[in-house]
Parts: sequence; C-alpha cells; structure tokens
Amino acid sequence: MAEKNILEAVKKVLEESPKRNFSESVDLAINLKNLDMNQPKNRVDEEVILPHGLGKELKIGVFAKGDVGLRAKAAGAAYVISDVELDELAADKNQARTLANECDLFIAETQFMPTIGKNLGIVLGPRGKMPIPLLPNKDIGELIQSKQNAIRLRSKDKLTFHVPVGRRNMSPDDLAENIETIVSRLERVLDKGRHNLRTVYVTTTMGKSERVV
Repeated sequence: MAEKNILEAVKKVLEESPKRNFSESVDLAINLKNLDMNQPKNRVDEEVILPHGLGKELKIGVFAKGDVGLRAKAAGAAYVISDVELDELAADKNQARTLANECDLFIAETQFMPTIGKNLGIVLGPRGKMPIPLLPNKDIGELIQSKQNAIRLRSKDKLTFHVPVGRRNMSPDDLAENIETIVSRLERVLDKGRHNLRTVYVTTTMGKSERVV
C-alpha cells in the first residue's frame, strides 16, 4: 500500500480533472533544491522499474540481426533494425529522427553500438534514447519485457523535470504505488535524500495537479 497522502492526492487529481476523449498520461513534476546541477554528480539519471507499469505498451526498437532479431520480434519489439537498415538510417537523418520520435527506447546488440554512436548519436543522444546494450549473457525477450515496465528519471542540468507514472485509466492504488516507488528511489540517490526534494506534484496531461511531497 502506498502512503495515504500520495493515494489521496492521486484520487483528487483523477476526480477533479475533466474527462478527456483520449487516454491521458499521469505524470510527476519533480522540483529539486539545494543542488548545484552544473556538477554532474548531482544530476539524476536512474532507471526505475514501476510495479504496475505505465498502463500502455512501449514501442521498443531493437538493433539486431539473425536469431536475436527474430526473438526480438517475437517478444514484441516494434522495430527490428538490421545492419543494412542501420546504414540507411545513418544516410537519412529525417528517417532516423522519425524512428527516434516514434520509439520509447532502443536496445542494440553490442557489435552495433560503435556504429550507432558514430552515425545516430546526434539524433538519439539529445532525446535520451541511446540504445541499451544487449550483453551476451542477456536474453532479448526478458530484456524487452523488463523494459516495458521501466521509466528513466533524468534531470539533466535542471532542478525541475517530469516523468510519466501511468495512465488515467489505471487504478489510484496502482498509480500511487508507482509514485511511491519513484519518490523512494529519489530519496536514495539524492545527496541529502528528501531534503533535496522541494516539491513533487502529480498531474494528468490536461488536468489539475496535486502535491504529493
């Protein structure tokens, strides 16, 4: 069970935000304090596995070939990009940008990583979508499944940043537990824990917001 104040904040946001004709995202607005964000050691860059996922299927692109590519497709990868297709993307930055915007994240066999860094780093890097390397001892199917429930906490050099925690059609309890998981991780990785958290608000895409920290 999530903390009562988090659950109450989620319920209030869901009840008081107008209904929309699309599935709204539920997000956190995180505001840090007493940190020099020009110092890389103070920046947040953490992967968090949400206990209840994001309430939607993520679009995952996989740079792979042969058997790994086939298993990636079978595991639900939205795109499997071969070495030939990687060369095509390198030559067509518009196509590369379209793919980068469409996919939530990428995974790549390790032998693809140098080429991706050299030719697509300029497209994927600023979007925070450089591929996760598929290590030789990792199963592509298991990795894809685990990433379906993962989000990235990335502050870059800003004291304020946003992160999705689910969809409006999820239950308040599930959303609250996702939020508590994120807040707990922040408290562990920030230099002074909760003392570095100025505020955390939960909000829907076009609705009201409510403070949870």
